[in-house]
Amino acid sequence: MEQTKTELARIIRERRSVKSGYLDKEVPTELVTELLDDARWAPTHGLREPWRFIFIPSHEKEEFVESLVQTFPRDMQENRRNYFSQPAAFLIAIMNEDPRQKQWEENFGAISSMLQNFQLLAWERELGVCWKTNPQIHEPKVRELLGVQPGEKIVGFIHMGFFEQQPKQKTRTPIEEKLTIYKK
Repeated sequence: MEQTKTELARIIRERRSVKSGYLDKEVPTELVTELLDDARWAPTHGLREPWRFIFIPSHEKEEFVESLVQTFPRDMQENRRNYFSQPAAFLIAIMNEDPRQKQWEENFGAISSMLQNFQLLAWERELGVCWKTNPQIHEPKVRELLGVQPGEKIVGFIHMGFFEQQPKQKTRTPIEEKLTIYKK
């Protein structure tokens, strides 16, 4: 007898990164705030909450994209303008870095967990997101544009927008192929 999947399990299995096909529809600040408010309950070692976010709403996107493309070499600017013009809005995820390796890894795990929560919550609300870690997250000019301080790391640009067509389902490797049961 097969057990019925919970609603949460269904959302986890259905969620996909939405990389294109965004509708020309505003992503409300209130929605992003609500999703972040729920997502913040992710595990965080020592309750450090090593994250902060910059939201670029739909009505500010064009100006932001124009400033952002100026950080790229001139021969790449048109390509990057086209690329960054696709999403309806952006959420930039920033984490506190720690010079101690264990704490750095814990912080990265915490913000990654929070971003997964955000993605699941967004999917539930039919808001498509895609976590991007393109090279600009390491670019000093982008850090300056966003006001990223020493001791902080841009974890990614979260591309967002409502979509009409869900991305195709992709298969995953059966867990039995990735699981080893320890025996003494």
